[in-house]
Amino acid sequence: MTKAEKSLAVSLRALAGAQTAEGLGQAMGDVSKALNTASGRLAALTVEGRLTAVHQLLQDRIGVAAYKLSDPEQAELDARCGGGPYTSQKVQRQLRADLAPALVALTKLKLAFGRTLPDPGPAPKVVRPENGETVVRRGEAGIGRLSITNGTAKDVVISVVTDGKPPREPHVMTYIRAGKSAAITRIGGAYHLYYKSGADWSSERRQFSTGCSFLKFDQAFGPDKSWKINLRPTITGNASTSEVEAY
Repeated sequence: MTKAEKSLAVSLRALAGAQTAEGLGQAMGDVSKALNTASGRLAALTVEGRLTAVHQLLQDRIGVAAYKLSDPEQAELDARCGGGPYTSQKVQRQLRADLAPALVALTKLKLAFGRTLPDPGPAPKVVRPENGETVVRRGEAGIGRLSITNGTAKDVVISVVTDGKPPREPHVMTYIRAGKSAAITRIGGAYHLYYKSGADWSSERRQFSTGCSFLKFDQAFGPDKSWKINLRPTITGNASTSEVEAY
């Protein structure tokens, strides 16, 4: 088992250090291959007696973990919205959970495996903001008003972005839960409207962590009107949107 574990060390370090979506995808594929190699080495061993059951269990759990890591597409997408390090930690926790039944059984037999597994610690607590909660407000207030209905199945965060500013520097950012409505008031100046949707909101990063999408309304909005918008696309809708880069 020592040789099998050593074959995992390099790829596991790369997984723990992944900072980008591309790096995470590559590391996941490398760990998957290394796990399959380790499983092959274990399968070549002949064991008897009390070790037989745990020997098979370890191979089975390694197979499960390798399979989940073999298709990194969703993790890469999540890394683009939730950040590479955060998503890498999530993948690491899943890897430990997949191997846990075998590791526990080995420990009871006073055998060690998994010492090179990275330990990112417990998952951060996810706190879902209240509907209509203001996440950011900066700049001068005005008389603009925006009523928004989130007729979609996902929570969204609306960003009111002053004309000429990037979406990462919103004038107002408001959280709207799925199927709910909210009003944004005291909007100052002309603005553009961005919104991102997803799950597992991080208040610290002001980002969703999984299942993200990023959109922008193509039209600009004037400061002297009360606008009403429903985010659920319809055939009769008169406000087009475009996908934008993660922000």
